[in-house]
Order: sequence, then C-alpha cells, then structure tokens
Amino acid sequence: MFFFFVGGVNQQVGQVLKSGAGRCIACGSRADLVECEKVLQLFFVPVWRWPGKEPLMYCNNCNSLFPPKFSPPPPPSADSPPPRQLPDSAFSDVLRCQFCSREVDPSFRFCPFCGSSL
Repeated sequence: MFFFFVGGVNQQVGQVLKSGAGRCIACGSRADLVECEKVLQLFFVPVWRWPGKEPLMYCNNCNSLFPPKFSPPPPPSADSPPPRQLPDSAFSDVLRCQFCSREVDPSFRFCPFCGSSL
C-alpha cells in the first residue's frame, strides 16, 4: 500500500498596512507593507493559519516577499517636493552602491541591499 502526502507551509498576504511604502528589490516597482500569515495546506486545502512575526514588503508585480529593511525608498510621486541636492563634498567620504544608491560600508565587496558588486 502506498500513501502520498501533498502539503506544506506557505506565506500569504493578509492585510495591506501601507500602500507604496517602498520599491521591490527584484523588479524595482512599487511594493506595499503587508501583514503576512503562514498557512498549513494539506492536499492544496488550507487547514491552519497563524500570523507572521513581522510585517513584510510585497510586490504586486512579481509577487516577491522581503523584509522592509532591504527595500529602497519609494519612487517620488508628483505631489512630493524634489529631493534636496547635496554638495559633491558630502559624498566624498561615503561609499554608495551604483545601482540602489544606498550607503554601504567601504569594506564590503557586494551591496547588502541589492546584492550588486561594488
């Protein structure tokens, strides 16, 4: 006699906490801050749900879930004021990633936020 078990634990988006809170680390489109819940599924039927530990960022474009600390800031909207321009001397002693423009420790070889080579 054979018995096949089909099941597993998945994460599902529960409630949107803040729409457009950041950008996706995979595709760069807008990402929402959401509450997630874990779901135990047996034979593709949800059996048990429990809340996740912390909110996550969710991209509607590529369905990625990732922690908010890895998300670059959201793209500017038409209502927001233009970003403040800093003098070039302000960036002389700071290493920034060429892809996500976030400040990186000079001892790193790869950006911890987007994974690109520095």
